[in-house]
Amino acid sequence: MRPRGSDGGAAPVRDTSDRSLAERLAALPPTDCRKILADFSDGELACLYYDWAFWARPKQLPPEGDWLTWAVIAGRGFGKTRLGAEWVRMLARQRDMRLALVGETLADARNVMVEGESGLLAISPPAERPLFEPSKQRLTWPSGAVATLYSAEDPEQLRGPQHHAAWCDELAKYRRAEALWANLLLGLRLGMAPRVLVTTTPRPMPLLKEIMAAPTTVVTRGSTFENARFLAPGFLAEVTRRYQGTRLGRQELEAEILEDWPGALWTRGLIEACRTVRKPVLRRVVVAVDPPASRRGTCGIVAAGLGEDDLGYVLEDCSLSAGSPLDWARAAVAAYHRLEADRLVAEINQGGDMVAAVIAQVDETVAFQAVRATRGKGVRAEPVAALYEQGRVRHLGAFPELEDQLCMLGAEPEAGGGNAGGRSPDRADALVWALTNLMLGPRAEPSIKRLQ
Repeated sequence: MRPRGSDGGAAPVRDTSDRSLAERLAALPPTDCRKILADFSDGELACLYYDWAFWARPKQLPPEGDWLTWAVIAGRGFGKTRLGAEWVRMLARQRDMRLALVGETLADARNVMVEGESGLLAISPPAERPLFEPSKQRLTWPSGAVATLYSAEDPEQLRGPQHHAAWCDELAKYRRAEALWANLLLGLRLGMAPRVLVTTTPRPMPLLKEIMAAPTTVVTRGSTFENARFLAPGFLAEVTRRYQGTRLGRQELEAEILEDWPGALWTRGLIEACRTVRKPVLRRVVVAVDPPASRRGTCGIVAAGLGEDDLGYVLEDCSLSAGSPLDWARAAVAAYHRLEADRLVAEINQGGDMVAAVIAQVDETVAFQAVRATRGKGVRAEPVAALYEQGRVRHLGAFPELEDQLCMLGAEPEAGGGNAGGRSPDRADALVWALTNLMLGPRAEPSIKRLQ
């Protein structure tokens, strides 16, 4: 149903984006919204309350077309459980449907998929609410549709039963995922168009990647922040503060599948273990620059410090995407002064004397040191990666783009000639120069600095 205006026609809610009608209605001034809703009867308001097509964001509605699997790969709080429950509710209106509800455990299936705040019992209007029989692990709808709960811990439960459709929640957590998936698919043999919905926050598991790559799969991606309007502000602020940009945050909030490259010198776990928010007392600070080969390239600019505790601290990634030599020189010098750095180090393989000249053009008082690469990027990076393995480096916060490059930087030719991504690891190269100068080269006279 659609809200009516006072003249009985459609309400004046403009469709100017891909937001749901509910979001557009909420975006109206409160007085206009109240006027529209005041024209609804109690019965219409009750219908509206349970009208998923009204409340859902476009990504939460089933895709069109002929598909076997709908894989919803999204962050925590995206609305995956509500999406799954509403999809099952829609199917359960059909007479004698046989459905499978699979959770990591039976307790998860019951507590989240059935009895949770967004579970099947909570989202069903009274006339459609199913009868739940916990002892039989079964729900029965007025239509005659039946859903059975299954645990992913016991894939053999699915060896005999047949179903029209299935919903697997948090598949990336299943310990016996391959066996569960095989038995589930072999039992999807009722009706002309069996389907399965997978809702999960991702992990780099082979089965999930196989499902997503299948030609019969439709993939929907989403982040926690897309559902910000329905999340507690305190929760959103806290998870953003603690996790945004970190490996855990990128996986659990942004729903990225993060993997380690074979032969890479850094791993995600290694970097995560060295992350800190504690501001150190620094003995020295260096800003390192890896100039680009062209104006369209990225200039790597990374600041690092040496603490009184003899640990190296990555302070800032100030890298500049595209721009003239004067642009990146200004950015590097600005970081030098902002952090009260002792030295600005720049590789001169790309540009030679021009690098020093352009930095002097911005500020000739900068303590500048030119460095020239005589070995491959991966080989130069090995001693710095060893510092990480020894626990001697900390990242003061999160640097997603820099950390991506580190996790693709390898010492062997098989790892992409030093970079598995096939692109210049400009940010990573700048970090290597900075930490080499601070921790592997001759030490300059220290000067104590405290980060504000």
